[in-house]
Amino acid sequence: QVQLVESGGGLVQPGGSLRLACAASGTIGSINIMAWYRQAPGKQREVVATITQNDNINYADSVKGRFIISRDNAKSTVYLQMNSLKPEDTAVYYCNFRQIFNVYWGQGTQVTVSS
Repeated sequence: QVQLVESGGGLVQPGGSLRLACAASGTIGSINIMAWYRQAPGKQREVVATITQNDNINYADSVKGRFIISRDNAKSTVYLQMNSLKPEDTAVYYCNFRQIFNVYWGQGTQVTVSS
């Protein structure tokens, strides 16, 4: 089983930055996908960025050029560096881990972008 611990959320003004981290523990295989999703008020949960164990990366169009996803395989940790934040980025951000047939979710961390 896998457990995910998220950190780094908070309140930031437009144009600011935050860095989210998600550390996975448990039975971690060599082939997996880690990702960040978010769910804004009144919206469905959407994928923000994904990254494989060998650094194949995909971003949602809305965050391209502003967000950077990365991972440290030795630490089983995925990061999301969020720059040039906009009010539209306000959401609960969820870490996601996929391994073989199993999917795991973090508890979610609130990111609020507001003046």
